[in-house]
Amino acid sequence: MKDMNYYDTFIEVSEDCPVEAAEVPQTKNGKQTVPVLQYEMIARHPYRYTQEEILFEIFAQRNDITEEQRQVERTKFFSKGQPCLRTSSLGKRYGWGMHHDAEGKVALYAVESDEYQEMKQDQRLKHVKAMRSGRK
Repeated sequence: MKDMNYYDTFIEVSEDCPVEAAEVPQTKNGKQTVPVLQYEMIARHPYRYTQEEILFEIFAQRNDITEEQRQVERTKFFSKGQPCLRTSSLGKRYGWGMHHDAEGKVALYAVESDEYQEMKQDQRLKHVKAMRSGRK
């Protein structure tokens, strides 16, 4: 299986992100959406999970995959191409930058924060932008 984590990388908010200050994603109709689950997992545990762990854990939660099924389902999950965190609404819509450290572990930074600006200027990091929401 190919490693799809980012290392020493900062995902900046997309060029067409509609907010100037980061927003916390909200549930819709009482249900936790993918952005809510991603936000909670990363914000509550900065630098604890890699991109792969985040993507699979949310898939597992939303599909009621048991502990016993996880290894087999994880292999199946990653055997197909999966969208990376650059496609997450956190960077496209909600104004959150994502830093992946040397171990691939992820933390969030609000676009208006000093820390975000420091990450954005850090030349030791690879810089990519979150995907645009619309075409241009």
